[in-house]
Amino acid sequence: MAPVLTIRSIRSRAVSVPLRFALGTSAQTVRTAPLLLVDLETDGGITGRTYLFCYMPMGAALVARVLEEALGAIKGHAIEPTKIGARLARHFRLLAASGVVALALSAIDVACWDAMAIAAGKRLVEFLGGKRKTIPAYNSNGLGLMAPEKLADEAEKLLEGGFRAVKLRLGYATLAEDLAAVRAVRKALPDDVSIMTDYNQALTVDEAFERGRALEREGLAWIEEPIEHDNYAGCARIARELATPIQIGENFVGPNAMTAAIAAQAADYMMPDLMRIGGVSGWMRAASLAAAAKIPLSSHLLPEVSAALLAVSPTGHWLEYVDWAAAILAEPLRVVNGTVTPPDAPGSGVNWNEEAVARYGI
Repeated sequence: MAPVLTIRSIRSRAVSVPLRFALGTSAQTVRTAPLLLVDLETDGGITGRTYLFCYMPMGAALVARVLEEALGAIKGHAIEPTKIGARLARHFRLLAASGVVALALSAIDVACWDAMAIAAGKRLVEFLGGKRKTIPAYNSNGLGLMAPEKLADEAEKLLEGGFRAVKLRLGYATLAEDLAAVRAVRKALPDDVSIMTDYNQALTVDEAFERGRALEREGLAWIEEPIEHDNYAGCARIARELATPIQIGENFVGPNAMTAAIAAQAADYMMPDLMRIGGVSGWMRAASLAAAAKIPLSSHLLPEVSAALLAVSPTGHWLEYVDWAAAILAEPLRVVNGTVTPPDAPGSGVNWNEEAVARYGI
C-alpha cells in the first residue's frame, strides 16, 4: 500500500531556455521559453514535479508568488487532488481562480498526481488506469511568421526524429501571404506529412471565412484558433461552413469552458492545455467530455506529462511536441518515428538536470 503523503513545501525556480527555432506568431515572436519548475515536497520524502511555460518572465514571478500563498492553505494536508483542489478554489474564490492563479493551481494538481504515482511505484499512465503506448506527435517547434524560403528550409529540419506532421503559424497581413507560406511548406515536405496551422486568434469571423475557404484547397489537417478563443458562436459558424477541421481549446480555463464549447459545437477538434484545464484532474474530466461528444482530443504543450494523459484519453488524437524543456530535464522525452511514449519511470518521469537549471536560471 502506498504511504499517505502530506504536503510539506512547494519550491519553484524560474529558468529561461533559448529556443532552437524562434517562434513568430500573430501575437509576438518568442525566442526563449520562460519556465517555472515546481517541486512539491512531502513529509514522506517523495517529491512531485512539473513545470509551467509562463510566456514571459514576469509570468513566472507571478505564479511563484501564488504558489507561496497556496502553500499556506494546504501545508500539512494529505495529498488528495480533489480535496486539495477544492480547498484552493475556496481560498482564491474572491480573487478568481483564473490567469496566473489557474496556472499555479494546475501545477499543484500535476505535482500531487506525480507524487502519488511515485509513492505507488507506478508510471503515471498506469496509475491513471492506462497502459504505455505510442502517441502520434507533430513537431510544433518553429515555423513562425517568416519569408516563404525560410519556412521551407525550417520545415525540412522539423522532420528530424521521423515526424510526419508539423505546425505552421499563420496570420500574415494578407491572405496571399498566408497562402504563400502554406504552399512553401507543402512543397518542401513529402506529400504524406500533415500540416496543422494556427492563427493564434488573429482573425475576425469574416476574415476567417475568407481565408478558410481559400485554404480548403491546401489539404490542411486543421485550422487552429482562427478567431478569439472564447467566441464559441463564431467558431461554430466557421466550423459548420468550412471543410477543413477547426481546432480550439488551449485557452479553456477549466472543464466548464470546454463544456460550453462543446454545447456550442464550436470546433471539430479540441486541445486542452494541461496547465489551464486544471492539471491532471481537469484533463481527466476533459477527456470524459470529449469521449461523450466523440471529439478527437489533442494536447497543448508540456508533452512529457501530456503523453501519459493522451494514452488514457478515449479519443486521444495528436500530441503537440515542443522541446522547450528538454535542456533542463534529466531525461528528455524521446521521439521515435514521429511518435512518443510515456516515460518509463515512476510518476510522470519529470526530473531536473540541476546543472542546466543553474545555467539557465533567471
